[in-house]
Amino acid sequence: MNTMTLYTNPQSRGRVVRWMLEEVGQPYSVEVMEFGGSIKSPEYLKLNPMGKVPTLTHKGAVITETVAICTYLAEQFPDSGLAPALDSPARASYYRWLFFAAGPFEMATSAKAYKWPIDDECAVAIGCGHIEDAINTLEKTLTAQPYLCGDSFTTADLVMSSYLGWEMMMKNIDPRPAFTAYVERCEGREAARRANRLDDALMEESAVS
Repeated sequence: MNTMTLYTNPQSRGRVVRWMLEEVGQPYSVEVMEFGGSIKSPEYLKLNPMGKVPTLTHKGAVITETVAICTYLAEQFPDSGLAPALDSPARASYYRWLFFAAGPFEMATSAKAYKWPIDDECAVAIGCGHIEDAINTLEKTLTAQPYLCGDSFTTADLVMSSYLGWEMMMKNIDPRPAFTAYVERCEGREAARRANRLDDALMEESAVS
């Protein structure tokens, strides 16, 4: 029985949540939201007042924001092994990198993509600091170890590799060796390949219709 519904569009961050759902291996249904159409409908705005995707519903709960949804799923389905144990020292790194992805990293890459100036004067007040500092911090960790929390893949890697892969594809970040190897390692997982096939099929259906 499906207790989860993913509201998404295959050309959105909803692809990240789709991958997460495939990792946890629980049944779910999908509602495709149309940009400029159903995504701004009164019915959908009751779930997500911003009129954005993804949104997940689960047993009466409504969760928005990509990283929040992925974190929620890891905790709701602990048998998936996508989060370090609560009493593990790796839990600290796990939280650090989840919030790094949603905060400093996305801010830095957005600033780079849209050429927002971050100089010495304003860097101290902006969450990402200098753009290259955020990018170099990630590179340093991925050069030293295969995953953000050490030797094991977690939800933090699912999120970060999705964001990093996108930014490299859009040429907002140079394809440094540590980055390309990391993204290939993460996106080579069977759940990632399965999720991509499902969302690519949705894109083909939209193109035909």
